[in-house]
Amino acid sequence: MGMNVGNAGGSREPEVMMDINTTPLIDVMLVLLIMLIITIPIQLHAVTLNLPVGAPPASDIKPEVVKIDIDNRSVIYWQGVALSDAELETKLQAVAAQAVAPDIHLRPNKAAQYAVVAKLLADTRRLGLTKIGVVGSEQFVEN
Repeated sequence: MGMNVGNAGGSREPEVMMDINTTPLIDVMLVLLIMLIITIPIQLHAVTLNLPVGAPPASDIKPEVVKIDIDNRSVIYWQGVALSDAELETKLQAVAAQAVAPDIHLRPNKAAQYAVVAKLLADTRRLGLTKIGVVGSEQFVEN
């Protein structure tokens, strides 16, 4: 630590101090040290869990897959068969009534109307069908 007490040799200009003021650096170091001391016990706190050992049993039941395609003219196909709106609603209600809901693979064409796809998604949600996957989404990526 340096201290400037007066002028050197009686001149009017003060003497240049060559030492660095290390007090703020020491203050920051002490704050960081205190933060480290406070947070170390939190990091070492452990929770013991009793997890089951072994592999889960394999499921022999394969889920049913329903393929719904929407072509470039916004026509909806159920397993390859074109459907009207009323027929689609009937099929969706039948699928929703099943004990084990099937997986729905939706494949919309890039040129299909958004309103048709959005309505189909809204209908499946309204009926409680939650296992929906959009297949073929790589066609929407622009290079």
